[in-house]
Amino acid sequence: MGIDKLSLPWGKKTVFEYSLDALLRSKVKEVIVVLSGRTETKVDHIKDKKMKIVINPHYKKGMSTSIRKGLQAIDPGNQGILIALGDQPLIKKRTVNALINAFKKRKRGIIIPSFQGGKGHPVIFHRKYKKELLQLKGDVGGKSIIERHPEDVGMVQVRSEGVVRDIDTWKDYKNPN
Repeated sequence: MGIDKLSLPWGKKTVFEYSLDALLRSKVKEVIVVLSGRTETKVDHIKDKKMKIVINPHYKKGMSTSIRKGLQAIDPGNQGILIALGDQPLIKKRTVNALINAFKKRKRGIIIPSFQGGKGHPVIFHRKYKKELLQLKGDVGGKSIIERHPEDVGMVQVRSEGVVRDIDTWKDYKNPN
């Protein structure tokens, strides 16, 4: 898009603030916010005891570097690792809570939301996948891990299309519905 899309206005907040808000209001125990170090995305006005900010100076090397930075900051006692995107302002608290409930109930190692047959985000990985997540390289997320362990994937049908919608283009931003 040529600019810091996370700082774009979205209603009374920014794209990022709406994405973050759903996580902070959910049952998630801690929220590790991984930022690039660029000053465009502001979070210093958001005060929440669940939130920890980590700077990733290597963000230009891809999403895997942000995942690694976040994993280095999490509480080692956490059973699950929820990986969420900062450009999904339509994510709902109830959706995040449904994923957490499924993770606790099903005892599956990977929980993925699904809307009308499409797989989305955020995704929860059991901590047993932490080593594999740390080994990711380049601009990739956990898709390769999901593909290697299909027997351990639990799909959760959700009513919110926010799990399959993110803001990657000006068209996505201008036509959120």
